[in-house]
Amino acid sequence: MGTVFFASYLIGLRDGLEAALVVTILLTVLARAQRRDGLTPLWAGVAAAIVVAAALGAVLTYVATSLLSGIRLELFEAVTSLIAVAMVTSMIFWMRRSARTIKSEMTTRLTEALGMGRTAIALLAFIAVIREGVEMVLLVFSAAQAAAQTIAPLLGMISGVLSAVLLGWLMYRAVARINLGRLFIWTAVLLILVAAGIAKYAVHGFQMAGALPGANALAFDLSTTIEPSSWYATLLAATVNLTPRATLLEISIWTAYAVGVLLLFFRPAKSTHERPPAAAKVPV
Repeated sequence: MGTVFFASYLIGLRDGLEAALVVTILLTVLARAQRRDGLTPLWAGVAAAIVVAAALGAVLTYVATSLLSGIRLELFEAVTSLIAVAMVTSMIFWMRRSARTIKSEMTTRLTEALGMGRTAIALLAFIAVIREGVEMVLLVFSAAQAAAQTIAPLLGMISGVLSAVLLGWLMYRAVARINLGRLFIWTAVLLILVAAGIAKYAVHGFQMAGALPGANALAFDLSTTIEPSSWYATLLAATVNLTPRATLLEISIWTAYAVGVLLLFFRPAKSTHERPPAAAKVPV
């Protein structure tokens, strides 16, 4: 349970921190503008986003446990895993691009929303939080299916979100002096490895359903030499889905995703300022 809990805690902490950062920016803008009337619609938008994300998690769990079985269940879990991988990948790179400008962007949007009314403020808060909520629910759902557990991932996600809320409150109160940039970098790296494991699980589901070939083409089978229930095997399986037995296609996808995304993530950002051309020499 501990390793599955940790993986889900990491997901909840990362996505919760991004949401908490946005909400903190919005609260700061409202406080500086002395617009306390915007607090109620802002929190209403946040609450609505939480309810929608929780409802999505309940629907996914109900469908997976009550309505589907066999091949259809394998395909359903594989498709939701792919959606989760796509969302976390896009959000990681979005946060990398927007880290330096997110404060100014959210300030501008909230300033515009203040002029449009309470509904616009609630909608802005809802959109800012729901992206993180949906991504978090899909990731934790996929991690729970891969680990064949339900309670530990849920508890880990809730604990991660609560930790993020606490950090968000401390940031708002200017008590926490943490390097958010560095924190986001390392949590992003860990999330990329978690996403690689979920991509591997999606391939496994498609192979079990017969939608992809190579179910019997094993890359390795160490189940006879490595005890699957050992702490290190459980740790790798629950966090990044590296199991003692895996097909060639599973390992290829895991490696390609992890290496490719990490290389792109740490690639130096291109400068937006081009060097001005040298002035032409005028002959004398």
